[in-house]
Amino acid sequence: METMAQLECLTLARGDLRFSARAIGRGPIALFLHGFPDTERTFDAQLQALAAAGFRAVAVRMRGYEPSSQPADQDYRGIRMAEDVLCWIDQLGGGPVHLIGHDWGAIIAQIVAAQAPGKVTSLTVMAVPRLKPFGKLVRDDRRQAWRSLYGAFFQIPRLPEWRINRANFAYLERLWRRWSPGWAIPPETLHEVRQAFAAPGVTRAALSYYRQARDTRSHDGKSTARLLRAPLRVPTLGLCGAADGCISADIFERAMPEEDFPAGLRLHRIDSAGHFFQQEQPDKVSELLIDWLRANPGGIGEVHPALKRR
Repeated sequence: METMAQLECLTLARGDLRFSARAIGRGPIALFLHGFPDTERTFDAQLQALAAAGFRAVAVRMRGYEPSSQPADQDYRGIRMAEDVLCWIDQLGGGPVHLIGHDWGAIIAQIVAAQAPGKVTSLTVMAVPRLKPFGKLVRDDRRQAWRSLYGAFFQIPRLPEWRINRANFAYLERLWRRWSPGWAIPPETLHEVRQAFAAPGVTRAALSYYRQARDTRSHDGKSTARLLRAPLRVPTLGLCGAADGCISADIFERAMPEEDFPAGLRLHRIDSAGHFFQQEQPDKVSELLIDWLRANPGGIGEVHPALKRR
């Protein structure tokens, strides 16, 4: 059985940007993308379990979450981050890979699968569903609208940065506790998040994901929106936490319409877990992932037209 002592610390690149990564195991590649406010360490349990099951598991720190991956032009549009992922896939052997994304990582993974389904053997979407149906559901559900208010708060200039950075990042801890109610969060997990956000530029970068998601006028903003609406032509697993305080399990499942997944969709609700279920129920999540990856050893598809540049 693989152990974390056999962990490899990698550096992936795209142009001048450098991305820290953790890898373990040998076999088909499972590539993990983390979300907000989090780091690649959120998948440590899954890396070990998948490596023991015969996969090479790789988790990467996303664009902006360390100074070395913050672009000079401050571009955090979805299509740009999906291009990062495609570069990583090339550096990891060219693919296809099993692509697994949590929270913002789930959004970026969906864009990658729409751009280049031939690079994706299977897709796993964790905690954040399809954005177009989700947006419609938020407008009709007052409780979910309240849960999603933080996204509107992040649109305000400067104030969210001040709020996040003060009092030893207490705001981020409150988000974790609200989104995963009832979970005794390990102190080392919160310490890892605080360390990440204490690095120069990280808070601004993380908030830019939300701010630039509103861009529907630029070429790249329009391309991102088209890709997020496009059908996902790879087998897809959707996972949500039964007690998620960020996006409710019911809303998640309703925002994953079967017609968006012509290659097949499977949904599973993780009991006794909230938003960060990969850490709350690591054994269960790892078991589901291993079964899913073994059931989907091959992918299909071609490059989506929205990938073509102007």
